[in-house]
Amino acid sequence: MKVELKKFGTTLISRQAGKEALASFQPTLGEIGASENLEIDFSGVITFSPSWGDEFLVPLLNQLGDRLILLPTDNPSVKVTVKLLEKISGKKFRTG
Repeated sequence: MKVELKKFGTTLISRQAGKEALASFQPTLGEIGASENLEIDFSGVITFSPSWGDEFLVPLLNQLGDRLILLPTDNPSVKVTVKLLEKISGKKFRTG
């Protein structure tokens, strides 16, 4: 399954917004098969903050592990945030 983060907005910046996005995504997450990957597409996202990512991506990483795949992006905001989240969480995101 592929999720375009721009459906949650193009400026993903607050912790509260990240929590709300994850809560709204949970029903869809329940539809993913036990062996199915979840691909995160950052296209269309302008700003991606560590607080939003910590509330949305890190819980998904904890739940899905290697089944969570971050699709390639040229967005410097996303790249820096993902590196910071990996440092803070002590876990690496799989990229594809």
